[in-house]
Amino acid sequence: MTARPVVRVADPPPGRRVPSARTGVGLLAAGACLAWTPFLAHTLSPDEAGFLMVAGQWQPGDSLYGDYWVDRPPGLVALFALADLAGGDWAVRALGLLAVATSVLLAGLLGRIVAPHSERAALLPAASAALLLATPLTGSGGVNGELLGLPFLLAGFAAILLARSAPTPGRAVAWAGAAGVAGAAAALIKQSLVDVFVLAAVVLVADLVTGHRSRARVAAVAASGVAGALALTGAVVLLAYSRGTGPGALWDAVVGFRGEATRVILESATDATRDRLARVLLALVGTGMPLLAVALARLGRHSGRGAGLRRAAYALLAWELLVVVSGGSYWLHYLVGLVPGIVLLAAAAGSGLDAPGRTLPVLRTAFALAVASLLVAVASATLAPFERPEDRASAWISDHARPGETGVVAFGAPNILHAAGLTSPYPDLWSLPVRVRDPQLDRLGAVLTGPDRPDWLIVYGRSLDTWGIDGRHADALVEEYYTPVATTGTFVIHRRRDRP
Repeated sequence: MTARPVVRVADPPPGRRVPSARTGVGLLAAGACLAWTPFLAHTLSPDEAGFLMVAGQWQPGDSLYGDYWVDRPPGLVALFALADLAGGDWAVRALGLLAVATSVLLAGLLGRIVAPHSERAALLPAASAALLLATPLTGSGGVNGELLGLPFLLAGFAAILLARSAPTPGRAVAWAGAAGVAGAAAALIKQSLVDVFVLAAVVLVADLVTGHRSRARVAAVAASGVAGALALTGAVVLLAYSRGTGPGALWDAVVGFRGEATRVILESATDATRDRLARVLLALVGTGMPLLAVALARLGRHSGRGAGLRRAAYALLAWELLVVVSGGSYWLHYLVGLVPGIVLLAAAAGSGLDAPGRTLPVLRTAFALAVASLLVAVASATLAPFERPEDRASAWISDHARPGETGVVAFGAPNILHAAGLTSPYPDLWSLPVRVRDPQLDRLGAVLTGPDRPDWLIVYGRSLDTWGIDGRHADALVEEYYTPVATTGTFVIHRRRDRP
């Protein structure tokens, strides 16, 4: 059998100081944050602005979160509430930078936990996280549930591995409880982020099958993890209840709504949905992530110590790919959901770097491709002029609206209202909830004809009729109660007829 070639890196010249791996991980975290700087001055995206609007008025009201409805768990709304208290728009982007830096540092920690005697093992997962979070091809610059949940996922992974290697049952149980808390925190930010529980299930089943741990210890660890998850979930549900968000309505929004939304998308979605899926798949290839995963898998074959973890990473990546494909709306930030699996695979591969200088040409190629993709994407995003389609509409309304006036955007684009300082009397700020919860626009019609109808109505296009929505009756109401006063891009701005 032919021995695998090992590439040796020459020792540094005498007197030359080599930076430590900790310094390298810190520099990677700083570099990932630096790549975000071209996007910090951009106006808020529809999601960012919408979550701020929801969070800023979260108290007992007429809908799920105060006077607004959104199909997201209360953990995400709570984080945006903190950003709203801290300063609003700029605090949202600061929260994103914190999530990026923390994720890269935790990725490095994972590498050290897997290979505690190899300091360099931290660099591989940290570099993987930094590259994939820095590129605009995964939606960098925008703050979303996938990004904010990522540090909790990686912290949960670290706790699982520490529980598995703990020298005493007591420590194993304690770390398992911490993993349950971290896993619940991620799922309470976005309901699809259950990666910690997927990894825990794979590890526990493997321990039972191989006899690596006794049944009693596996049961104790599993019970502790469940207890930690339930404890945090109960605390957050109680917090939400104190602000008027009931458990039953919350369950319908976070869990029940997703099934209904999938049905509506499958039955009614246009070619635009398939086009976005193709865009996401092209971005996935452009990041170099598939080649990087192959390279990390090949490198991991050099390590017998990381074999079990490598198989667990494969299972985790399979789950994450399923989540991305079944997401329905297909936005670029879905790809952030693949970062935990790649990081775990990199941590497993890093345990094969014990021999000085061991590497693989395919790994160098994969990282070179990822770096090139990052540089091209950041350069193009920096040099190309950037304007959201909603910016001109929000600027026009800001110039013409009076203090205290209200508005509705049909449909989606709550960043128009946020930038113009308007609130909405209609609870659905996003388009998909309208398609699922109000497809005949009965509730919107009641809002448009009621005494508190909005002063401004911004319509995407010339009609309220769109996929999944029958807007014919509502169009007649718009014609009766509103007057078109301006067109900005694809948005037609209407004013109440009884307002000067």
